[in-house]
Amino acid sequence: MLPLSVLDLSPVVSGVTPADSLRRSIDLARHVDRLGYARYWTAEHHAIASVASPAPEILIGQVAAVTKTIRVGAGGVMLPNHAPLLVAERYRMLEALFPGRIDLGVGRAPGTDPVTSFAVRRWQGDPNVDDFPERLAELMAWGGGGFPEGHPFRTIAVMPGGVALPPVFILGSSDYGARMAAKTGAGFAFAHHFASHDAAAAMLDYRAHFAPGLCGERPHAILAVAAICAETDAEAERLASGADLSALRRMRGTYGPLPSPQEAAMETHGPADLVAIRRNRSRLFVGGPARLAAQLGELVKDTMADELMIVTAVHDPAARIRSYGLIAEAFGLAMAA
Repeated sequence: MLPLSVLDLSPVVSGVTPADSLRRSIDLARHVDRLGYARYWTAEHHAIASVASPAPEILIGQVAAVTKTIRVGAGGVMLPNHAPLLVAERYRMLEALFPGRIDLGVGRAPGTDPVTSFAVRRWQGDPNVDDFPERLAELMAWGGGGFPEGHPFRTIAVMPGGVALPPVFILGSSDYGARMAAKTGAGFAFAHHFASHDAAAAMLDYRAHFAPGLCGERPHAILAVAAICAETDAEAERLASGADLSALRRMRGTYGPLPSPQEAAMETHGPADLVAIRRNRSRLFVGGPARLAAQLGELVKDTMADELMIVTAVHDPAARIRSYGLIAEAFGLAMAA
């Protein structure tokens, strides 16, 4: 049976505060834990009005404390925003508190716009130099790989001691992340929900070039997709109208809370808007359980994904919870049935 997981961006919806959105994330985590989902990941975004969580490690601790079996992790930590030592300390601490249940996904994007990125990390580095491989290697060393003789960091004791770094996954939306994950022996999570790169090409490339290393012995490829499910195709389309409007607004440079289907119904779209919405639908799967199972099952087959990670953004929290339940049933999760 294909493992199912959750990527929760803690979406802020119209009429609801970001604080309430974070509490809804806790509710969702409890629910999918009972359903038998494998992982719950939260992301790092800064100064984005539609995303409530800028600090995944804080939400991870809260979620892990109120769930029982689901793995909880970052999807992910934007490594260029942080000193690798601090990341190692935080995630080793989470691993110490919740042993065997923490994941560490890392990415190389800033998770925000250029101005906010400057506020997050004043020293931007040389724009012509990619230091992500160096940062990743340092993180691995802090995690237990160690530094060579004579290295100034070799004498630093990372706390808490005696705790391994959680499993590492490289996040990516292109072949860069796939190759980096394969080279280091890490897991790979492909962000189909916003990528323009072909998912199958990246994930098969990862599998073909995987080499065992400090991060792991076997490849593990996660396919992250945006999906909205309801009892009928028509109801799923109604729920997705808010996501359609939100995507259209982002294309226009307007970022704000996720609108409701009622707000979307009041909008008038011209031909260019409809083309843009249809284009975005190539990254959003919408339908009843049968339609989604067929569409997502075909994509899983094409990409040889080991795991399917669902991100669902709808205005109604009950409809979001129900969407994850219907997808679980469609893919045969025993606990969902």
